[in-house]
Amino acid sequence: MTRFFANANYDFIGFRKYAYGLTAAILVPGLIFLAIFGLHYSIEFTGGTLVQVRTEQAVDVGQLRAALDAQGIPGAEIQSFGSAQDFTIRARVAKEGTDADDTQATAIAVSAALDATLGAGTYTILNSGGVGPKVGAELRSQALLAILLSFVAVLAYLAWRFEWRFGLAAVGATAHDILATLVFIAVMRIEVSLVVVGAVLSMVGYSLNDTIIIFDRVREDLHKYKRDDFASVLNRAVNETLPRSVLTHATTLATLTALAILGGEVIRPFALVMFFGVFTGTFSSIYIAGPLLLYIEQRWPGADVRGVKTSAPHAGSTKVQPTV
Repeated sequence: MTRFFANANYDFIGFRKYAYGLTAAILVPGLIFLAIFGLHYSIEFTGGTLVQVRTEQAVDVGQLRAALDAQGIPGAEIQSFGSAQDFTIRARVAKEGTDADDTQATAIAVSAALDATLGAGTYTILNSGGVGPKVGAELRSQALLAILLSFVAVLAYLAWRFEWRFGLAAVGATAHDILATLVFIAVMRIEVSLVVVGAVLSMVGYSLNDTIIIFDRVREDLHKYKRDDFASVLNRAVNETLPRSVLTHATTLATLTALAILGGEVIRPFALVMFFGVFTGTFSSIYIAGPLLLYIEQRWPGADVRGVKTSAPHAGSTKVQPTV
């Protein structure tokens, strides 16, 4: 059985300064772009109108989208559900002199677009309703709260499973991933919908999983190689988990590529954000989480750091006599 990178011995920690430079070169201009242009939110966050339509015959989603654009409803979210004849349309009118949050005006514009494309009487509007800006603001707050709660949960879990230094390093790496992903979304002008929020949260979980696997190997190697310095232990842990990372990430990227190409307009943003998240999550697990843990251990050394003893080690730790 072929094992990729079976004897890997790369000095990842030694290249951390170059990684910091690459991160700064991407994040700094990206954050400036984000501050100037902001994010493009869907009507789920900004408010708008939801219309459920059933057609007599199967209709192409692209045909509906083109018809809505012609009626002054650009960027409408169209999702097929149940069958090829049932659609959910989320839209806002962009015509001058028309209130974008006017549900009735949007429903009339949608009907006009369907009449022009499908013909009057060839479809049925099953339901229509509005999503106000207040609801959109609540959804944004809840999405942000979900991310913050995930930070707290991760920090608490890693502090219990390992120790607080590992948890702090993992949260720092995850914060890097979220910032990088937001920059990617802003630069690519991907519309922020609940699907994209789900992709960001999935990316956070993926990145944390990768970081925890490396940290778990670090903890094992700290007990196996007691005479090695902490940087060497970190390097060994990353190299030992590299075969698993390569295979996992390759299969994940293959799946996401298929989703991005064949998944359609609804699922494509999820695939694109996750595709980028795999790269930034892998990068941060190696070049952000590890070096950050090294800095924290040097700044606030624990009982298991080579050459360091503390007067009150935490429970379950092993005292190691300093080596000369």
